[in-house]
Amino acid sequence: MSQWRGWRKVLTVLAFTGPTLIGILIFNIYPILFNTYISFTNRNQNHPNPDCSITLTAIFEPTCWSVFASHRAKGEATPFHLQTPIYANYATLLGKFFSPPVLLAFLTLVICFIPLIIAGQVNNRLDKQLSRSVPGWVLTLGAIVLGIVAFVLLKGPNALDQIMKSGDFFITTFHTILYVICCVPLFFIVGLGLALLLNVHDLPGRAFFRVALIVPWAASTVAIMMSLVWKFFFQETGTVNQLMKIFNIPAVIFLQNATLAFIIIVLVNVWYTYPFFMVTILGALQSIPGELYEAAEVDGASWWQRLMGITLPLLRPAVIPIIVLSSISTFQMFGTVWAITGGGPSRGAGVPGATELVMVYAYKQVFQFNAYSLMGAFAVIMFIFMFAATLYSLRISRMTKGVTE
Repeated sequence: MSQWRGWRKVLTVLAFTGPTLIGILIFNIYPILFNTYISFTNRNQNHPNPDCSITLTAIFEPTCWSVFASHRAKGEATPFHLQTPIYANYATLLGKFFSPPVLLAFLTLVICFIPLIIAGQVNNRLDKQLSRSVPGWVLTLGAIVLGIVAFVLLKGPNALDQIMKSGDFFITTFHTILYVICCVPLFFIVGLGLALLLNVHDLPGRAFFRVALIVPWAASTVAIMMSLVWKFFFQETGTVNQLMKIFNIPAVIFLQNATLAFIIIVLVNVWYTYPFFMVTILGALQSIPGELYEAAEVDGASWWQRLMGITLPLLRPAVIPIIVLSSISTFQMFGTVWAITGGGPSRGAGVPGATELVMVYAYKQVFQFNAYSLMGAFAVIMFIFMFAATLYSLRISRMTKGVTE
């Protein structure tokens, strides 16, 4: 009887968890395994059909399964097979990265980030103390200045250019990381500024501005359509050039200039995202006790000192998670960039465009060039990169655990 109760408990647990486990297997585990297998093959438009005689192909390829056998595509093309060497797609993407000159260039860039890493560790230790003699922003700003000095002295631009020329993966990844670095601080600065303004109790029309400033967030649900409107603004005959024409300023082809096109997609993303930061920070501001500001004001603290000593430290638990989430979503940006620039302007045949972020590059490889195996290798590398970034973000988010409990 007790044995039956044990089995009944196991069956009950499986009845509840079984559908979820099957869903994870079908929609998560299988795609990862299939994509990893494809990354080692030569599958493309010239080798589209699977050779079901190969064991691995028969396991991973759905058209080789008996239940789907009647739907298998027929054609004269040679079936895809494992590459020789098997890492050929990865070698194509990474290019000459593992050559001594490029590795030395990469080490040069890492050295430039050492001051920022040290400043982060020092800030973490000072945060555990009851009082600190140096504000965190001073250490961070000093580290950035030291990093810039090291970048100039060690000829960082040459090292960066050498890495960029080593393979497509580094070009698109650099563009994307630069995009994240430009966007996320602007999200925070614009959101914080507007939240501080809307938190003023005697601000005239405060309710109207709260509604008006959140409109871009609502418009982000139709991001493609709104992005096309932004594209029209900056076209050669668009709104911006028409306004410039009134003041006799020559027309500028914004979307054909690499720097201007990059600035435009940053601007549009900031417009879409700042309301998310503004609303979150505004809610956090209203949870800060007013007595803290009154006591600081009595002690003679200036507005800047109250901002740095009270507001920002108490906003940290609310801000860090949204910074992490926004960094991940910005890294995966596709719709806005594709609608406005399409990854352009072009930098030459066979070279990723000036605004070709990782998701745009992936889209082109699959839907324009049918380079499925190359895209599989790219996805595997990005999965490892994003997995490591996620683990690090979890470590950062844990810093707020003691504050929120």
